[in-house]
Amino acid sequence: MANFDPYKIREDFPMYRNHVMMQKHPLVWLDNASTTFKPDCVLKSVEDYYSFETSNSHRGDYDLCFKVDEKILETRKTVAHFINCDPTEVVFTSGTTNSINLVAFGYGVKYLTKDDEILLTQAEHASNVLPWYKVSEMTGAKVKFIPLDKDGRLTAENLRKTITKHTKIVAVAQVTNVLGYIAPIKELAKIAHEYGALLVCDGAQSVPHIKTDVKDLDIDFLSFSGHKLCGPTGIGVLYGKFDLLKKTDPFMTGGGMNAKFDMCGDVGYLEPPLRFEAGTQNIEGIFGLNEAIKYIEKIGLDNINAYEEELKRYAVEELEKTGNAIIYNPKSEAGIVTFNIKDVFAQDAATYLNSKGIACRSGQHCAKILIDFLGVVATVRASFYFYTTKEDVDALVDAVRHGKEFLDAYFN
Repeated sequence: MANFDPYKIREDFPMYRNHVMMQKHPLVWLDNASTTFKPDCVLKSVEDYYSFETSNSHRGDYDLCFKVDEKILETRKTVAHFINCDPTEVVFTSGTTNSINLVAFGYGVKYLTKDDEILLTQAEHASNVLPWYKVSEMTGAKVKFIPLDKDGRLTAENLRKTITKHTKIVAVAQVTNVLGYIAPIKELAKIAHEYGALLVCDGAQSVPHIKTDVKDLDIDFLSFSGHKLCGPTGIGVLYGKFDLLKKTDPFMTGGGMNAKFDMCGDVGYLEPPLRFEAGTQNIEGIFGLNEAIKYIEKIGLDNINAYEEELKRYAVEELEKTGNAIIYNPKSEAGIVTFNIKDVFAQDAATYLNSKGIACRSGQHCAKILIDFLGVVATVRASFYFYTTKEDVDALVDAVRHGKEFLDAYFN
């Protein structure tokens, strides 16, 4: 990390430049697990599409359209290099939620029966729970939960204790969005495959932060969102092994994804990935995703991961020194610190932090069944990225130190 400088990196992000002039406090952005800031290169790519390249994809026999087609193909190759797969295995979606739903309804509903099982954990985001509940309702397949260990970690040992010959889907996050543990995906995939099950991985919180090699990990389906890795909102990716994508039905149908159809109802779909991309795609989002991934690759995921781990350790150590913080995931690896201020409700704590210019998330973080494990109704979550600084953490720590004065936030 010799050349890694978050202060220099911030110069690439207009959100920091602009907020210097707009706020009475410096902007302390600690909600990166929710969404991330966008660098100039991403914004420029979106603006350039609308200013110089506006055209649809696969819809015209003219230069502008051809250039758009080329850039979309380039982006597939960029994503494929990023996660180590073939470009034909890269499906563009609107985000992680859309990607998981595509797998759930395009594959799960098609193949699961009342005799089958779907395994999840209590730590999953709603987007990796509710689609499988719906699949269960439609097919009769049973949803079961792999126990977490005492810290809230998913282990290979607990999967082995839970999986049965009836298990067909193991759907888990590589990094959970509240506790931030990195799951042993390669081991989990090996166990799942021993039983003939598929490993469906929610990569929303992992792909932007750690190297994710789908071939090495042997993941069957992987989903992630562009807006969590400095790309635009409304664009995401579903990776699937090509043979599995060929078996999966499209979630939506329409223009651009069919090879033919006639008045008799005879319909033929294109090969993956195009069969899953009905209608006009989020072209500016695809262009922005291309630049975001290139930007992150230039910084280096190893640098990002190491820096976030360092920040996480520092934040936990300093928060513990205040004597005023209850930390629920001090041992997790990702740059997520989930905590409460003693004797202060989470939303009140977040309001108080906001009065100091600190943006954290509070509540249940879309992981509503995790509250039974944590034993609290709501928590505060601070989440870091490569442009987060130690001064940001210090601001959080100082606010937590005085957090019981939160009522002042309502009168200032």
